Amino acid sequence: MRGNELRRPAAVLWDLDGTIIDTEPLWMAAEYDLVDRHGGTWNEKHSKAIVGSDLVNAGGYIREHAGVDLEAHEIVEDLVGAVLTQMATDLRWRPGALELLGALHIAEVPLGLVTMSYRSIVDALLPHLPEGIFDIVVTGDEVTAGKPDPEPYLAAARALAVDPARCVAIEDSPTGTAAAEAAGCHVLVVPNQVAVAPAPGRTLAQSLVGIGVADLAALLG
Repeated sequence: MRGNELRRPAAVLWDLDGTIIDTEPLWMAAEYDLVDRHGGTWNEKHSKAIVGSDLVNAGGYIREHAGVDLEAHEIVEDLVGAVLTQMATDLRWRPGALELLGALHIAEVPLGLVTMSYRSIVDALLPHLPEGIFDIVVTGDEVTAGKPDPEPYLAAARALAVDPARCVAIEDSPTGTAAAEAAGCHVLVVPNQVAVAPAPGRTLAQSLVGIGVADLAALLG
């Protein structure tokens, strides 16, 4: 991608899991462990079906499809605890994510983190990033409706006082992409665990390596 480096999006809104950090394998491992401990059954198809989803919805899905006799919020608490434990020793960055975050920060592009992970997971991550790099953070336990509902992205754009149509959202999953598109954002999709189909209003890339500020601005036309 190429473009005029003086051009900038109004804001860039980032997903977290699978987009900035490679935590999707941690979530999946936690799901299998929980289901196994509670005598249920689980498989890759089910695990991929909830990638990027609101955690309470994911907990309800696990309860229904895995045969786990726990309430959705209890499942979520178990999963979040397991992922936090693993993040302490296994924090892996997605290729190009830190470099693009840094370039946007230097260019003073407003940045929002829009994640279905809970605040506790974000709080564990932020000390590993430059202080104050995100101007706004929206987490899954702070919204009424999570992805694929547009509420998280609309809340971020509103907090930044920007038009969602002038924002680029960076996502890795069909669920997150649907949420950002419904909010009116153009979406740069870097698929990770789940394939994302091409469609108007989204741009697919193999990774964030080599992508710069003007490249994101160019997506907005």
